[in-house]
Amino acid sequence: MDLTVNLNRVSPVPLYHQLAHQLKDAVETGRLSKGDFLDNELVLADQWQVSRPTVRRAIQELVADGLLVRRRGVGTQVVNDQVRRPFTLSSLYEDLVEAGRRPTTTVLELGPVPAPADIADSLGLSIGDTVIHIVRRRAAGAQPLAVLRNWLIAGVADHLTAEQLETDGLYPLLRMRGVRPHYADQRLSAKAASQAEAEVLGIAPGSPLVTMRRVMRDDGGRPVEVGDHVYDAAHYSVELSVVAS
Repeated sequence: MDLTVNLNRVSPVPLYHQLAHQLKDAVETGRLSKGDFLDNELVLADQWQVSRPTVRRAIQELVADGLLVRRRGVGTQVVNDQVRRPFTLSSLYEDLVEAGRRPTTTVLELGPVPAPADIADSLGLSIGDTVIHIVRRRAAGAQPLAVLRNWLIAGVADHLTAEQLETDGLYPLLRMRGVRPHYADQRLSAKAASQAEAEVLGIAPGSPLVTMRRVMRDDGGRPVEVGDHVYDAAHYSVELSVVAS
């Protein structure tokens, strides 16, 4: 990769920040295209006549912005396709469609199971009551984004099929059945990918994941669904607005 940068070495703006700004411009203008790989840090440091930590910090800024992704044993690649999701009561399927992306879904599990203790407590059920358990992999085109695990109370999803779940979002399907998602308690966190999660998402074990735990209630206040989702942090972020008190 031969990418020319112009750094002002007497400017009060740190070199890593200047470098990150120019790399971001190269991605956004297409001089660095989606799928391109950057040279390793030592090569770039020599090419741009800066220290290796300066290169690493500049690259990390673009990784944090979702423009680059680092894969162990593979390298640093331009992606520029991070899903920025609003913090609202909607499904990932709906958000991808709204963003002009093409969601694809693979159903990994679907069927009735006895409710574990934590799920039963969240849904107001007794331990062992029947719930519908769904596990899906959601992607944008060919890029895996998330593993979605859902538990639903009996009666609202008894006749859902894998074919339906692979062509529509869960919440639209529930609305078609007369269930109106109204509000939810949500908790965002982070974790390292397990071996199983890494295999489903096509990432290295230990890669960072965004996690979301959601308990959704309908317009009558009835708890309907528990969602326990993990998202590849390299391709996913959450946006929310904050108002001063």
